[in-house]
Amino acid sequence: MIRVLVGSKNPVKINAAKTIFERYFPTSEIQCEGLHAPSGVADQPLGEADTLAGAKNRVSYLKANHFADYYCAMEGGAAKFDYGAATFAFVVIANHEQSIVGRSCNLPLPNKIYDALEQGEELGNVMDRVFNTTNIKQKGGAIGLLTNNLATRESSYTQALTLAMAPFIHQELYKS
Repeated sequence: MIRVLVGSKNPVKINAAKTIFERYFPTSEIQCEGLHAPSGVADQPLGEADTLAGAKNRVSYLKANHFADYYCAMEGGAAKFDYGAATFAFVVIANHEQSIVGRSCNLPLPNKIYDALEQGEELGNVMDRVFNTTNIKQKGGAIGLLTNNLATRESSYTQALTLAMAPFIHQELYKS
C-alpha cells in the first residue's frame, strides 16, 4: 500500500493526486487522503513566488505533522505577465528523499476577472459570480468555465502532477 497525503480537503485536488498515483503504481493499493495544511499565503495568491510558496508550505506542514509515502500539494494562483493575466498552479510532490516542483500551463484570464483578484477576491468566487455557478472551485474551476469544459481544474492538476512524478519514476536519470 502507498499512502499519499494531499495538503487540501478539496475533492478536485484529492482526486487528481489519487488518479496519478493509481496510474504510476497500478499494482499497488493507493490510500489517498486530503488534510488541512496551511499555505501561509493569501487565499488567492498573486504572482508565481507566492503561489509556489503556498504549495511548498502545505507539503512542509504535512511532512512535519504526518507520516506518508508521498506528500502532494497544489496551489492555484494568478499573475499578470507581459503577455496578459493568467491563472496557473504549482504542484509539489515529496517523499522522504526528495521534493519536486511542477507547474501547470496558463489559462488566460479576462482583465476584469484579474482586476477582481487584485481587489482581494478569490478566483472561484469571481467565477461563481460571473457565470452564476456555486462552488466552482470544487468542480471544473475557472478552467472548465472558460474552456467550455474541454479542460477542467482537475485535468490541469492531473497533467502537472503527472509531469512532476518523472524524477520519482526515473530516479537514476535525475541524480546529479
